[in-house]
Amino acid sequence: MKKYVCNLCGYVYDPAIGDPDNDVPAGTAFADLPENWVCPECGAGQEDFEVAR
Repeated sequence: MKKYVCNLCGYVYDPAIGDPDNDVPAGTAFADLPENWVCPECGAGQEDFEVAR
């Protein structure tokens, strides 16, 4: 699965890890994140993320 990076703060969402602090289990693809999920570092919306290189 692809990693995604926040364009505002540089946080990297790694599906292999998920976001356990926000109840997103490991193995959750970016496309499968809840609609209300935001960057845990800066609060940016999912539209502010792009595929990490």
